[in-house]
Amino acid sequence: MAADEQPTVTLNERGLVPAICQDAASGQVLMSAFMNPESIKATLEGKEMVFYSRSREELWHKGATSCNYLHVESAHVDCDGDVLLFKVKADGPACHTGETSCFFTPLTQEPAYEQTLPSPGVLQEVFQVIRQRQQEMPEGSYTTSLFKSGRARIAQKVVEEGGEVALAGATNDTANLAGEVADLFYHTLVLLADAGVAPDDVWAELRSRQGQTPRASS
Repeated sequence: MAADEQPTVTLNERGLVPAICQDAASGQVLMSAFMNPESIKATLEGKEMVFYSRSREELWHKGATSCNYLHVESAHVDCDGDVLLFKVKADGPACHTGETSCFFTPLTQEPAYEQTLPSPGVLQEVFQVIRQRQQEMPEGSYTTSLFKSGRARIAQKVVEEGGEVALAGATNDTANLAGEVADLFYHTLVLLADAGVAPDDVWAELRSRQGQTPRASS
């Protein structure tokens, strides 16, 4: 690739790409995290690592709280375009535990395993757009109008859309059922955003119920 040719970065279903930070002097791998286009732009412009926090669903300027900033000396994308590598100068420990590197646990035997089930990617993408509308409140946006109307009105829309879903199901209106469910999902995500609740909290609740007896209606 020519030096002035624009590289391509492949994002996953949540619009993210993994990034590895390596000490520019020693070569030690310090940490890995995820980035989205906004955090990549902020990192390249500010020359300090800015990640995307999946748990908080917001940009994460590394060191903003601890002052252990990671100063970017170079940035590369791998041959497949799906991993980023940053060579950095660290102001302090990269790991939140106080260790220099997050990779301090030796792997000398087969480990125990945990599996994180993926959340529905498109719902996460829609929620990110909703959060962006909530922060910027652009004029002419239906989402903006919902936030301005208040939580009670948003909740009322969820009830209305739930009724439309039930009606489509009860009348065997399969042609419109998917669209009605999509409307319900959208307005529910708006309600979650207004209440400060993340979709990951919903996924966690659903996973906790796996294998449990369904709750009876009250």
